[in-house]
Amino acid sequence: MKKNRIVVIGSSNTDMVVYSQHIPKPGETVLGGKFKMNPGGKGANQAVAAARLGGNVVFVASVGSDMFGKESVQNFKSAGIDSSLVTIRENVASGIALILVDEKGENSISVASGANSSITIADIERARSAIKQASFLLIQLEVPLPIVSYAISVATQEQCPVILNPAPALHLSDHILEAVSIITPNETEAEILTGIKVIDTNTAKQAAMALRKKGVQKVIITLGAKGAFILTDEIEVVVPVMPVTPVDTTAAGDTFNGALAVALSEGVDLISSVKFANQAAALSVTKEGAQASIPSRSELTFQPH
Repeated sequence: MKKNRIVVIGSSNTDMVVYSQHIPKPGETVLGGKFKMNPGGKGANQAVAAARLGGNVVFVASVGSDMFGKESVQNFKSAGIDSSLVTIRENVASGIALILVDEKGENSISVASGANSSITIADIERARSAIKQASFLLIQLEVPLPIVSYAISVATQEQCPVILNPAPALHLSDHILEAVSIITPNETEAEILTGIKVIDTNTAKQAAMALRKKGVQKVIITLGAKGAFILTDEIEVVVPVMPVTPVDTTAAGDTFNGALAVALSEGVDLISSVKFANQAAALSVTKEGAQASIPSRSELTFQPH
């Protein structure tokens, strides 16, 4: 019997965030903002979210031997994450993200991948035993695509279901998609994967059907304030999200995915797991920062069983 372990493979960045009235257009300078430096990266955000929400998390990542990398590893340990499979690489810079956030909470992000691009197949092989013992593998697309593909193949061999958060958006082969148990794109990512512009429930269903035709077992398209659309063999439903006033949407999707993995690893049904994930994501946008905005389990009023 597998333990309720979640293996997260992905990126670790340090986010350098400027909050200002609006996001500058090319050639424009916007004065009067404030600056914060926060731990981030989609992989790290999802690992921290899963741990903070009660998951038993192992994180597989690559960081530099600089101060950012060392601080990141300490942060993982402080969050209760098993960081024994985080590789510290010499003479490589850790990943950095430059994030601009406007007064409505929308963001624009540019990433220098650094050590995230140095993760290797050998790193994934070292994680094989952990994957074999895991309830789920959670992975995103901020590490090289061949590594993502290899990790998914290892999970398939070890009979570990894969949750793929296809962000940042890339075109993916059917070979990758057919090995994915659950995919969690937002509207933009769903459009890039399928060519179908998602603007409402009907188009979300069309995109979800296209992804299922490519072999994905279960599709969850996150629709921001409109909730999340689920399509499986048995389920076709929009799960609503509680209304909030957004302050910063950074890491909302990562919080959703970490929460989803936690609930599913506990044996919770898919709809209740998405309700749990929706609430965690909604609470995250009411605070500034990436990992700093992720709620603890005790903050959620909906507790899945």
